[in-house]
Amino acid sequence: MDSTSSATSSVDTPPVQQEPPWDTASHNVNGDNADVTSSPRATVLDPQRSPSAVSARAFLLGLAFGASLILTFFTSQWPSIPLWRASCFLASLSAFHFLEFYVTALYNPPAATISAFLLTSNGYAYNIAHTLALAECIFRHYVTPFYFSEIKFLYPLDALLPAGETAKTVWLILGFAMLVVGQGTRTLAMMHAGTNFNHLVQSRKKAGHVLVTDGIYSWLRHPSYFGFFWWGLGTQLVMGNTICLMGYALILWRFFSHRIRKEETLLVGFFGSDYVRYRDKTVVGIPLIP
Repeated sequence: MDSTSSATSSVDTPPVQQEPPWDTASHNVNGDNADVTSSPRATVLDPQRSPSAVSARAFLLGLAFGASLILTFFTSQWPSIPLWRASCFLASLSAFHFLEFYVTALYNPPAATISAFLLTSNGYAYNIAHTLALAECIFRHYVTPFYFSEIKFLYPLDALLPAGETAKTVWLILGFAMLVVGQGTRTLAMMHAGTNFNHLVQSRKKAGHVLVTDGIYSWLRHPSYFGFFWWGLGTQLVMGNTICLMGYALILWRFFSHRIRKEETLLVGFFGSDYVRYRDKTVVGIPLIP
């Protein structure tokens, strides 16, 4: 999960403008103060900025994305065994992690370290959640129909959801729409925030920072959180998961609810009535989070 939060600038709060575009001593993704511009040699020698490490991760993500797309295309020819659902999830996951670094590198070069891929910095719970989602998809579509068709209690929502091919198509379209909207919103937020984007919690206001409320931030206060929330739920609809759909919804809602409450407390302290007025005229876009 994206751990981005900022009291001064982040993808999840209105970005702030500063002069110069970035500080020479800025926070790196590990939370240390690192001089990222004073010495080209220091940049080359920094393991977090190693060209070989970056290119290796980008290559592997691209390879995973391409292989998953090819597998999705060929396995979609056998709808009775929807293996394409799992490979489609892997493709969307690969694209997400690649875009995290790629957009950061384009619009916020000082933060373009290997941690910006978010492959390991989201914690073990993030990896466990995606592993369980794949496991449920495989169990439900490739194991249960052949060996445990009598196990109905595992999917209590199925009785409430419309059945039939038309209903499946509707849920797939909805899932893909959520994927596209979620990823697009998050990427757009990162682009708009530019050098103000950071994957770290920023707990202090820097001199010269002002509150920016234009662009996508004129509608959504936390577009990155909005994007990841709906992207995550969309993946589960596409995979046809029921248990993980409910689990993702609950866990993501609790995480973002707590994070947004903490961030906005800091933002009110930094920007006072300006942020209060901004908060009152915008939305988060996640259910039950005002």
